[in-house]
Amino acid sequence: MIEQTRPPRSARYYTVCIGVGLLAGLLSGLFGVGGGTVIVPLLVLLLAFDQRFAAGTSLAAIVPTASVGVITYAIDGHVAWIPALILAAGAVGGAQIGTWLLPRLSQTALRWAFVAFLVAVIVSLYFVIPSRDAELELTLVTGPGLALLGLITGILAGLLGVGGGIIVVPALLLFFGTSDLVARGTSLLMMIPTAISGTVGNLRRSNVDLSAAACIGIAACTTTALGAFLAKLIDPFVGNVLFSLFLVFIASQMAVKAVRGRRQR
Repeated sequence: MIEQTRPPRSARYYTVCIGVGLLAGLLSGLFGVGGGTVIVPLLVLLLAFDQRFAAGTSLAAIVPTASVGVITYAIDGHVAWIPALILAAGAVGGAQIGTWLLPRLSQTALRWAFVAFLVAVIVSLYFVIPSRDAELELTLVTGPGLALLGLITGILAGLLGVGGGIIVVPALLLFFGTSDLVARGTSLLMMIPTAISGTVGNLRRSNVDLSAAACIGIAACTTTALGAFLAKLIDPFVGNVLFSLFLVFIASQMAVKAVRGRRQR
């Protein structure tokens, strides 16, 4: 086991963790994502965390963050509980497949394919306006569809390290016709068992900075409810536009990684 280099516990360390948590919590509540796409790069950039160490710390911080988000969305009935559990079950199984495929597939090709997927989602978000009254009902079609979506989400998470919300939220909007609020609340609930499972494994490998995770998680909890509250106030089309801009940021990150990966070959 490789012992990770931990940054010194200075005032800057805690200030950065709090700032990262506040931003991650706001985005988590607003878009129904875990916040890892913000936490990981900022920990690497600002505190010189190793990429895997940052990912493990981020996953631990997501547990309380997503929990607060779920409660906030559930108060107004914007969580589909059973569909979320189906998604989570598929994601847990898919993550095992993804990690098995990881050394067997080209990371660069996968990243470019994911960028193409995100571009298609970004464009479609300007043409599909979700209804706030639409529910996510279980049928003979949607049940297996949710299991398949969870499986695909888990595989991509294992292969690329992307959070489930980036895939699940737009998929529920575009393919299942779900309300944007239900999509976000359901996505956050789906993340909790997956994040707990991953965190247990990371703790065994000493791949989590518990101080940073606690600091980020507590700070995120203070803004997650605010993000969810703002999501309810924002017009669905405006919400789509804001989410598309967030996806542009994620696609840009993935494209940069793809370019760097190709240069290193």
